Amino acid sequence: MAEAVVRCLRDGRLDGEHAPALAVEGSLQCCPLAAGAMLHIAAAFASQVAAGKAQARGLVVVAFDRSPLVYLEFMRRRSLDTNALDRCVRILDCYSDPLGWKQKIQNQQHQGNSAKQFSTNKENITVYRSVKDVTKLMSSVTELGGGFEEGKKYFSVAVDSISSMLRHASVPSISGLLTNLRSHEQVSSIFWMIHSDLHEPKVPRAFECLSTMVACVEPALVDPVCGESPGNLSVLEQNYSKAKFIVRLKRRNGRVKHLYEDLYIEGNDIKFDSAPSVSIEVNQSLVPKAQFNLELSEKERSDRANVVLPFEHQGNGEPIRIYDGRRSLPEAQRDLSLTAPALVDEIKAPKSGTAKGEIHYFRDSDDEQPDSDEDPDDDLDI
Repeated sequence: MAEAVVRCLRDGRLDGEHAPALAVEGSLQCCPLAAGAMLHIAAAFASQVAAGKAQARGLVVVAFDRSPLVYLEFMRRRSLDTNALDRCVRILDCYSDPLGWKQKIQNQQHQGNSAKQFSTNKENITVYRSVKDVTKLMSSVTELGGGFEEGKKYFSVAVDSISSMLRHASVPSISGLLTNLRSHEQVSSIFWMIHSDLHEPKVPRAFECLSTMVACVEPALVDPVCGESPGNLSVLEQNYSKAKFIVRLKRRNGRVKHLYEDLYIEGNDIKFDSAPSVSIEVNQSLVPKAQFNLELSEKERSDRANVVLPFEHQGNGEPIRIYDGRRSLPEAQRDLSLTAPALVDEIKAPKSGTAKGEIHYFRDSDDEQPDSDEDPDDDLDI
């Protein structure tokens, strides 16, 4: 299902719409796996960009939680060479010196000039030293996105930790940043990660409203006591090696699709394993449980099929009798005086080859007045 997420990010935006957005939600119980899922999605998307299969011409990674070298090394293990990384990947380093303190110390020691807002150490790594200024962060991201090779128009953005950004800025300012990036004319797609259990429940929900896809990395085993498992591994250790990857995809027609996979660590890499049987259980768990049976037994289906509906002709070979609606048919059959005009006999087989239709109308009573042009509400004082 991670491939389906990458495909949605790869296809990008349509004219007149905002860019598709993915929110990856993790927890402290499976923190390494949530970070690994974010690395996997970024590397898989960068591979699509390098192969020319994506709408975007490049990927801008805003790194808060880990060094940019971690991203470059992980992408190299995914068969991306140095030329492809220099051509398609730009990293805005908010991890090395987020507040500019290291630069200030170096300037004081060397009596150099005042530090700039950001400086470039390598070709595709830019150090950003003012994470509290969200407006300048927006300008830096768009400036890096406009520095890719010519010939294409769009670029994508990845923010590795909204939780780290919330240490320096407020929820409205960060949500405004993500909204501005989604509505930017050159942004093809955007995805970010947030640790949901580090904040109040309303904070992750606020960022879910900005996304078109939500990927939740949940622990495989939930045990608050953290007892020992049969394999002599604690529940916490198992959750650090295996988790559930649950995705909610919102389609353009408004329908939401639920997908599920197992996420686990194999060596230094992240692997996904589909679990169709469990995905069915996830979908069924979304249906509200009722205390009564909604299914019909075979006998109930047979009884329902044998019910005689009042508007259906039975077609048993006898003349069809049209009921006028005044008395029940058994009562009319007992009283012979009601056979005409209350009941009209109609022969089923027509005499000629052309079928003849008739409409029979019976007034409810003789006191019924014919239609007139008089206003029935003329006595009302309106």
